[in-house]
Amino acid sequence: MSPRVALCLVIGVLAVSWAAIFVRLADAPPLTIAAWRLCLAGALVFPYAWLGHRAELRRTSTRVRWFLLGSGVALALHFGTWITSLKLTSVASSVALVTTTPVWVALLSALLLKEKARALTLVAMAVAIGGSLLIAGADFGLDARALQGDALALAGAIFGAIYLTIGRHARAQLGLVAYIGVVYPIAGVCLLGAAALAGDPLVAFPAETWLLFAALALVPQLLGHSLFNWALKHTSAGLVAIAILGEPVFSTLLAIPILHETPGWTRAVGAAVVLGGVGLAAWSESRRASLLID
Repeated sequence: MSPRVALCLVIGVLAVSWAAIFVRLADAPPLTIAAWRLCLAGALVFPYAWLGHRAELRRTSTRVRWFLLGSGVALALHFGTWITSLKLTSVASSVALVTTTPVWVALLSALLLKEKARALTLVAMAVAIGGSLLIAGADFGLDARALQGDALALAGAIFGAIYLTIGRHARAQLGLVAYIGVVYPIAGVCLLGAAALAGDPLVAFPAETWLLFAALALVPQLLGHSLFNWALKHTSAGLVAIAILGEPVFSTLLAIPILHETPGWTRAVGAAVVLGGVGLAAWSESRRASLLID
């Protein structure tokens, strides 16, 4: 890995690590926070995608357009469930559980794409699930809200895996800007609709909350995710997935001074086990990819 790629991954991890902090500080309902994160990000990339990649978008087949719609809906469900989880459970638990996405990607690939999972990947899944149970056990002694938050964080990981699995097919025919220029607005509109149906307010927030909405769109969404997508062109997906495991670590460290939230030993051990399992799964899948390429 070149120093340039390594630097981009470090900056990307630091950028996405602020997402949980911004969410917890924002004085707004979870669906509203998720909606404005995606709407503001979409508003910035859609004009560029339409003006610079209009021909590319017009050439897409009906099948790819359905993929784009499905990807946007899955992304909306990912952020809707995960951001809601952050209002119910700790940053350490929520971010560790939502980072299990690579495990679910491997499982979906085996179930839907008939890609046989490697034995090491199955072991990694078992390890990650064991860590999740440790976190749930720690939260069981707190209240039902914490367990609900854990379940929503896991749901967010699964919806994130669906988003990535669908997106892999759409990205085969579309460049990054064209892809996110459509998917982000779709997700934002879906979340706006969900927030409206839930009766959540969409406007009339204090200036600090609007600044946090903007920070979510600019820092973790556009900066962090864009750097990860750029890195995928220059290194393996497995290494990028492993680098993203730094997010729960940095988010938890940031939560200590800013939110005064210190994870207990059981949660810390559970999170470490989850991250170990996810890292093993990412490494296993990257090995599979390199073997296929070789």
